[in-house]
Amino acid sequence: MVVFTVLVIGLAYLFGQVLGYGNSFIGIAVLVSVGSSFVSYYFGDQIVLAMSGARPATRKKDFHFYTVTQNLCLASGLPMPKLYVIEDTAINAFATGRDPRHAVVCATTGLLTRLERREIEGVVAHELSHVQNYDIRMMAIVAVLVGTVAYASDFFMRSLWWGGDRDRDSDRDNNGIFLIVGIVLAIVSPIIAILIQLAISRKREYLADASGALLTRYPEGLARALEKINSDKEVLEAATNATAHLFIANPFKGKKFGSWFAGLFDTHPPIIERVKILRAM
Repeated sequence: MVVFTVLVIGLAYLFGQVLGYGNSFIGIAVLVSVGSSFVSYYFGDQIVLAMSGARPATRKKDFHFYTVTQNLCLASGLPMPKLYVIEDTAINAFATGRDPRHAVVCATTGLLTRLERREIEGVVAHELSHVQNYDIRMMAIVAVLVGTVAYASDFFMRSLWWGGDRDRDSDRDNNGIFLIVGIVLAIVSPIIAILIQLAISRKREYLADASGALLTRYPEGLARALEKINSDKEVLEAATNATAHLFIANPFKGKKFGSWFAGLFDTHPPIIERVKILRAM
C-alpha cells in the first residue's frame, strides 16, 4: 500500500511538471479517481451480482449453503451476509461488499452440488474470512489506487496529443528528459499497479485460508474443496477480468502459463501450495 501511494504521488508530480499543472495535478488525479470509484464502493456488490447473473439463495432450495453459513456466522459473531447462487456447473465462490453488515457471499450451483457439506463449510468459512478480515474493503481501496494510476496515465497521454497549443509547450521542450521519462512511466505504471493489486490479492487469499481453517477447526474440509476445484477444468462463464480476483480460485482454469513472468498476472496463489499449507496446520 505504501509503494502504491508513493507511485501515485510520484506519477502525478512528474506528469504535473511536464504538462505545466504543477502540484495541482496530484489533487486532480486523486479527486477524479475517487469520484469515479464512489459508485463502485457503495454499489459494487450489486454490479458484480448483476454481471454474474446471480439469484438470491433460499433455505429450502440451497439448504446446505444456507445452514452452513448460518452456523459459521453464529460461531464467528458475524452478521448473516446476503447469499446468492450463480447457475453454473463450474465449482467456485466469492465474497463482496464493503463491510460485514453489507456483505454478500455467492456460490455456483456446481460448488453446492458437487462438494460435500464439510467441503462447502470450508469454502464458506474462507469467504466469511474475507468479510471478517475486511479484504472486501481492502481491495476496494486498492481498486481506487489502480484507477488513479490509470486515470493519470491516460490523462497525461491525451494531454500530450491534444494539448499542443498550450503555452507550456516551450516548457516541455526544455524538459525533454522529463517528457521521455513521463511517456515511459505512463505506459509502464498501469502494469505495475495491476501487479501490486494482484500481489495483494494473492496474499489475502492465503490469509483467508488460514482464518477459515481457524473458524472451522477443520482445515481438511477446505483442502479437499480446493483439490476438487483444481481438478475441475470448467471455465466459469459468468466471470470477467474485472471480477476474477474475487473468486476463491481462478475462474479461467483453461489458461495455463508456463513462465514465471506470466505467473505474475495470476489472480490467485497456486492451489497446490494452498492445500500443502492447509494440511500442515
